[in-house]
Amino acid sequence: MLKIYAVSDSIGETAEQVARAVACQFCGGVQVIKVPYIKSYENVNDFIDGLEKHKNIMIISTIILVEVREFLTQRCIESGIAINNILGPCISMAARILNKIPDYRPGAVWEMDSKYYDKIKAMEFAMQYDDSKNNSGIKYADIILIGLSRTSKTPICMYLANKGIKAINIPLMPEIPVPKELFEVNRHKIIALTINPIRLIEIRKGRLDSYNTTNNNIKYADGERVLQELDYADRIIKRLSCKVIDVTKRAIEDTALIIMDYAGYMNKE
Repeated sequence: MLKIYAVSDSIGETAEQVARAVACQFCGGVQVIKVPYIKSYENVNDFIDGLEKHKNIMIISTIILVEVREFLTQRCIESGIAINNILGPCISMAARILNKIPDYRPGAVWEMDSKYYDKIKAMEFAMQYDDSKNNSGIKYADIILIGLSRTSKTPICMYLANKGIKAINIPLMPEIPVPKELFEVNRHKIIALTINPIRLIEIRKGRLDSYNTTNNNIKYADGERVLQELDYADRIIKRLSCKVIDVTKRAIEDTALIIMDYAGYMNKE
């Protein structure tokens, strides 16, 4: 077992994401441990001294404070621990190109600027209008997701919200009329999510199993019912003439990036 410690002088999100990206390449056998707020020599000593004494350890550091970063590196070398300071070289390179001295502010990326408040508003929007709670949000949305149940509409909306994009999701069900507002907005805002029927049946069966239901009258994961819903969704999508994304083998992040690229948000972060 390899233990990767994601060490930061802020909340540690960046270091953890890099560490998890590394761990994902090894299909098990790697544990990621986040260690935030390492801001002093004392913090470094407490951290290093508390590590288990075995060789399968590495550290990914995003510490900004130069003295603390260098002291951590020194302690790791003395202890025979592999360490990679991923932000230090990048900041130094940018400083050379700009011919400027960096601010060296831990957590600067998380400061509450206007973009931060845009994210909060977008998240509140996604929760307020989730799953057709209120169709009045359609005209205010930046992105409108439509699709059958279990096509990842809600998590994609939340991912987009974290990018400051107001997204709303509209479930397609034969028994429920499509909101008239959908036909009154710019079709470029509408994204239809489709999925392979066999995969959708598997997902829905898993959903039912998680609820431990034995009700035989539930047709949620029934093959005939799923095909009926897919046919209905296909007819609605054709009426709307909107962008279609097949989410069968796509991660939520992948789908969200396709949406952002299509809608022109990739260079606005």
